[in-house]
Amino acid sequence: MKALQYREFGARPEVVTVDKPVPGPGEVLLKMTASGACHSDEFIMSTPADQYVFAPLPLTLGHEGAGIVEELGPGTTGIEVGQAVLVYGPWGCGMCHSCAQGSENNCAHGISAPGIHRPGTMAEYMIVDSPRHLVPLGDLDPVASVSLTDAGLTPYHAIKPSLSRLSPGTTALVIGVGGLGHVGVQLLRALTQATVIAVDLDRSRVDQALELGAHHSFISDSDAGERIRELTGGRGVDAVFDFVGAQSTADLAQSSVAVAGEIVLIGVGTGTVGAGYLTLPFDVSVRVVNWGSRSELMEVIELARRGAISVTVSEFSMDDAPSAYEQLHAGKVRGRAVVVPTR
Repeated sequence: MKALQYREFGARPEVVTVDKPVPGPGEVLLKMTASGACHSDEFIMSTPADQYVFAPLPLTLGHEGAGIVEELGPGTTGIEVGQAVLVYGPWGCGMCHSCAQGSENNCAHGISAPGIHRPGTMAEYMIVDSPRHLVPLGDLDPVASVSLTDAGLTPYHAIKPSLSRLSPGTTALVIGVGGLGHVGVQLLRALTQATVIAVDLDRSRVDQALELGAHHSFISDSDAGERIRELTGGRGVDAVFDFVGAQSTADLAQSSVAVAGEIVLIGVGTGTVGAGYLTLPFDVSVRVVNWGSRSELMEVIELARRGAISVTVSEFSMDDAPSAYEQLHAGKVRGRAVVVPTR
């Protein structure tokens, strides 16, 4: 079968031919219908060899997956051959308190995710270790829906705990309107009555934010902080969602948040927010989020089924999968790049 693999430190991913996997006891073999490309994959491929802590190379990339159940391993129950599913990515131990709540993203023993710690979704077939890591897709289009597993789930997990702060008359700031941020704008409009401000470095993404319902959207330049303060009457925003994670965006979040507000760091970057009497307004909370729970993914799918949210996607064939990452890396993908093995 064909698979997209990161094979050598510092090199770009390659489409290669590998053996079709065979499911073991309790496992599920999926025939993949779609796989999403993520900036986290670029983060993995940019990690120096002496700092690399992921699965040994070669690594089949991809942690956003949709597929059809092809085969069940010995003793596997709870799912049927032919069922359309999405792959829940953060695989935990299944036994600790967090996993028992469905929050495997916060597993006490750490997660083992496809495309990060084991072979991923960028292949014609993949092994899923347990049926509990599969969520029924129903009649939703797998190409349009595959990135709900991260680009939908992660912003939902970030925004849901902040809903009590975002009553009518409050303001939310979205920094970065890319693969996750453009869904974040939609979630804020679907779930709250807050005023939504969105900023980005790219003009097309600024325009997209307005199309998706942001009340205000503009280029994140040196004047962005001042404009945010003007729009909030000098008060600042009640919740900041940083979908970039660079130091410049963390600084913007820090300068824009209101007293008793909240900063939520989502983007995979090296930016930090300093917490102290001289760095933040009083009673500000800071959260760092990672993915989301299985039940939250089910809720995200229901929102998509009702038409409340959608992921903007650009399709690529498996043979053209390296190009998907090149365009993602260059910032040319609007929304999410999705690889379709059968295309």
